[in-house]
Amino acid sequence: MKKILGVLLASAFAMSAAGSPTLADPLRDAALEVFKPLPSTIPAVKNNRITPEKIDLGKALFFDPRLSASGVFSCNSCHNLATGGDDNLPTSIGHGWQRGPRNSPTVFNSVLNEAQFWDGRAADLKEQAKGPIQAGVEMANTPPVVMATIKSMPQYVDWFKKAFPGEKDPVTFDNLAKAIEAFEATLITPAPFDAFLNGDDEALTAAQKKGLALFMDKGCSACHSGVNVGGHGYYPFGVIEKPGAEILPPDDKGRYEVTKTADDEYVYRASPLRNIAVTAPYFHSGMVWDLQVAVAIMGTSQLGEELNKEEVRLITAFLESLTGTVPPVTYPVLPPETAKTPRPTSEVIKK
Repeated sequence: MKKILGVLLASAFAMSAAGSPTLADPLRDAALEVFKPLPSTIPAVKNNRITPEKIDLGKALFFDPRLSASGVFSCNSCHNLATGGDDNLPTSIGHGWQRGPRNSPTVFNSVLNEAQFWDGRAADLKEQAKGPIQAGVEMANTPPVVMATIKSMPQYVDWFKKAFPGEKDPVTFDNLAKAIEAFEATLITPAPFDAFLNGDDEALTAAQKKGLALFMDKGCSACHSGVNVGGHGYYPFGVIEKPGAEILPPDDKGRYEVTKTADDEYVYRASPLRNIAVTAPYFHSGMVWDLQVAVAIMGTSQLGEELNKEEVRLITAFLESLTGTVPPVTYPVLPPETAKTPRPTSEVIKK
């Protein structure tokens, strides 16, 4: 593989007599064996046909803080569409100003992940949407209270009926999750890397092309591949050398908490790398703020190789080509409360 990519680099960056780079077709061909460009349409999801009515309802629910017990936190609080689809904090702040145990992953392109959460405990976005609403450290609510809140607002009831026509009782917690999933499925961010994979030789800079070749040559793409450049497969953090406790907290055993299998201790789903340049801090602990530092750590811990500064710089340049165009999202006007709407709790968690 290294020899082949060396040839690719030589051919892709050889200068012509006029001094301009030749086409990078060999590099693209190699990349297309490992990666896929983003789909041009909204991806279909299992057991949930996506319609405009579901998308509109899901968008309202995504931004509505009244899904939380305090009336303060919405899905957008931890997955802010204005800041890379995450909250740019080491770990998220939730109910009673508690801090969650892990870094919030980006919601952008998350529909393309094999599973959701760092440990893959949710099979899809429908299941994932239900988790934070009920988690005591996040939105701290319950399905009965959430549905009482929704049913207290006639406009929401009407929107549910339009999104789920023909159902006797469309206002359900399951349908709420389906609507949020439908909206999140639209959050696809095409990037320069996609343009390159689709045939645009000018989409990547020379440094980004060299970084792409290094990314494959060094073995990064063994885990971070496919359409989301990761988001599938489970791997130990520290295949070769475990990072220190400040980066890999010893009390967070990853997928082991899901499977209770010893082999899954400190195993996590491979992080999807799209938009990685705008979603600091990094890793499930959120303890690394610099992308070049994160790349260097992955080199030693996962590949067993001390990447030099130029290699780190070039790989980081490639990762920056994964920063995509965010779809335009108009902030929704939400239904007003009524006298029947449950009041938010003012409980404060003291530590």
